[in-house]
Amino acid sequence: MSTPERLIEATRELLWERGYVGTSPKAIQQQAGAGQGSMYHHFAGKPDLALAAIRRTAEEMRATAEGVLGGPGSPYERVEAYLRRERDVLRGCPIGRLTMDPDVIASEELRAPVDETLDWLRERLAGLVEEGQERGEFAPSLDGEEIAATIVATVQGGYVLARASGSTAAFDTGVRGLLSLLALNSPAPTDG
Repeated sequence: MSTPERLIEATRELLWERGYVGTSPKAIQQQAGAGQGSMYHHFAGKPDLALAAIRRTAEEMRATAEGVLGGPGSPYERVEAYLRRERDVLRGCPIGRLTMDPDVIASEELRAPVDETLDWLRERLAGLVEEGQERGEFAPSLDGEEIAATIVATVQGGYVLARASGSTAAFDTGVRGLLSLLALNSPAPTDG
């Protein structure tokens, strides 16, 4: 792995673990096994490196989500697969955690990839709900954008509850509850 790649990966891990303020240039250099000169040769400074790391994390999150949301199955099955996919729940969402970081939120440049990723996810999920409605899988009365926001809020809130309790049970309970509500809003099969 090249020095810039090691620096980006180290920054990604540290941002997830410590947040922006807790991620010092020295900690990045130590984790990456790179000197100060190497870091500043490849990046203008901590904000520049953090932006590259946040963008990489956002790209990875979108690719992982798309792998499930664009996969096989009905719209409900793909939403279910997204909600139940393997996650490091107790560590939290690497993108969602950035929304709690005042330095990231205060910087329009650092916040942009976070906001764009969450917007993309809501739009992708809303499209699946609408596809499910067209196929008769979800009730026509559901609002795709509202359901998408609820799905994202359930996942992000589930991370918070799980971290607070030190158990994945709260996350899993929220997922099961949301899936039950979605199933209740599916049109009843008709006897033909």
